[in-house]
Parts: sequence; C-alpha cells; structure tokens
Amino acid sequence: MVSTKAQARPSERGGAGVKFLIVFAVLVLTANAGYHYVPVAYAGESFKSEMQTSVVNGMATNGRISPVDYVKTRIQKAIQDNNLPPDTYLDVKQVGSTVQARAVYSQQVSILPFGIYNYTYHFDNTAIPAGFLLKQ
Repeated sequence: MVSTKAQARPSERGGAGVKFLIVFAVLVLTANAGYHYVPVAYAGESFKSEMQTSVVNGMATNGRISPVDYVKTRIQKAIQDNNLPPDTYLDVKQVGSTVQARAVYSQQVSILPFGIYNYTYHFDNTAIPAGFLLKQ
C-alpha cells in the first residue's frame, strides 16, 4: 500500500540514488587526482631535500675534490633516482666561499581522467648551504 505522502510528492522519489552517484563520482575524481599528483609532489620535495643535503656535503669536502663537481654529480644522480624529466635545468656554481645549486623543471600531471585537465607541476628551487659550515 502506497502512502498518501508518496503520492502527493512524486518528484522526490529516487533522489538518494542520484545523490549517491554524484558523491561517488566526486570521490573517484578526487582519488584519481591524488593518485597522480601525490607521487609527483613527493618526488619534488624529496629532490629538494637531496639538493640541500648535497650542497651542505659539498661544503664539507676535502681539498682534493671540487665542491661544484661533487654537488653536480650528487644532484644528477638524484634527478635519475626521483624520475624527474630529462630536461631538468641544473646550475651549480660557486658563490664566494659557498656552493649554490638551482634546479628547474616542469611536469604534466593528469588531474582528470582521459586528459580532460592536466596540471603543470613547476619546480624551481635554489639550495644554499646554511648552518655551522658557514660560520668562520
């Protein structure tokens, strides 16, 4: 037996299924975006940390090894380890008594499936040594 309330409002029937599909689609799209974006952002932050470590270690090298060459070698290895684009710009130079390293790259991240929307993750970082190594 159908109640009189259900007969009085037929446009309100079936709304829960549509709402569920909308919420489910939003959750799937958000999970897809996170699945593609998080590894790229993690690789960027890991690379930034490795750049900073390399610059500090380069300042502590002995006199037989060039600090610039040491830092450049370590950062190039970090580029390969983090699967960064091969066209990553890397500039390592000696500024006064310190070594500075700058890296720049851009990487496309598919946020929405089927190439509907691609986000360009842009990385630009300059690593400068800090801490007790700079105190004279």
